[in-house]
Amino acid sequence: MPASFTHINGHLSQSSQTTILVVDDDRFIRELCTQALNKYRIVQAATCEEAILQYEKEHPDLILTDISMPGGSGIDLLRSVKTLDPNATVVIMTGFVNTDTILSALKEDADDFINKPLNILQLRTSIEKALVRKALKQELADIKRSDEIKNTFLSLVSHKLRTPITGISLFLQNLRTGVFKLEDPLFQQCINMASEEAHYLAQLVGELLEFSQVMVNGTGIDKSSCDLNEIVADVLIKCRKEHGALDIDFEAAPEALPPVQLDASKISFTLYQVLDNAIKFSNGTGHISLKLGRQDDFVFIAVSDAGIGIPESELPKVFEKFYQVDPNHTGQIRGFGLGLFYARDFIRQHGGIISIASKPGFGTTVTISLPLQ
Repeated sequence: MPASFTHINGHLSQSSQTTILVVDDDRFIRELCTQALNKYRIVQAATCEEAILQYEKEHPDLILTDISMPGGSGIDLLRSVKTLDPNATVVIMTGFVNTDTILSALKEDADDFINKPLNILQLRTSIEKALVRKALKQELADIKRSDEIKNTFLSLVSHKLRTPITGISLFLQNLRTGVFKLEDPLFQQCINMASEEAHYLAQLVGELLEFSQVMVNGTGIDKSSCDLNEIVADVLIKCRKEHGALDIDFEAAPEALPPVQLDASKISFTLYQVLDNAIKFSNGTGHISLKLGRQDDFVFIAVSDAGIGIPESELPKVFEKFYQVDPNHTGQIRGFGLGLFYARDFIRQHGGIISIASKPGFGTTVTISLPLQ
């Protein structure tokens, strides 16, 4: 059986059993198809309207529909479903061969046709072929998207690394050609700037290595019983070590919490990304607080800063891959826009939620909620 892919919120994900939506106003035909396709999970609908409701509810892998039905044809259904999901797979059953009908169906991107009266072998073969084509199309789409992401990432890395390298290179060239004199105050200023650029470059390389490790290890999780207070303490130690030169005041008080089944490395990564963003947008000074607590069947960590805040229009985008809030439009915000993308992915895999509340000029609060069970 071909790989099964289910459409959920605009994405295709592998599922354990292929679901087929059979649409026909004749109950006998629906039952016949159900019996013939018994290795699949079958959902039925008698009208075009009912089929749309079932599609939105069940997200089937394939639709098998009659061409002629009261209240809307199979072409109408095909058109509506393709509007909801351009990658939907639709096979049309027809009792008559009409060139205009076939052309209309092809224009609307029908995947195959089956003639009535139905031939069981033909029906099974057509369905299997359509599902195989669907899986291949999805694989090609994934490869294309992977290439696009790779090209975007390489372009971003090149841009991020070029600026500090250029600054250091210019300083060394001027030093070599004798532009600077040791007693010149500008010399010491340029040394400080070159040192800052080298530190920035080291941070970028460190982040690259960290993200590459995430990509190599994959985004799966390995849970064990964890003390959330210990995870928070370890991440704070790391933040103080890496950002100790900044005038940032961290506040965190331990809270009596039960052990939680977590992947400690993934939660540590997530919390560090949240804290790193809080530091980044606090301009090197300010106060960052961490509050731990329990609410119903969830434990939570709330990280609040008094930084520049995020405009409301930017909030829906902050978890997108490679997206960075850049209030001054300089293109020089530190990082690669991957931290919160992976953070959300890890929290979702734990069955949790990560949310952001912010107001420009009044800081940002990021809340991570994790289920106890």
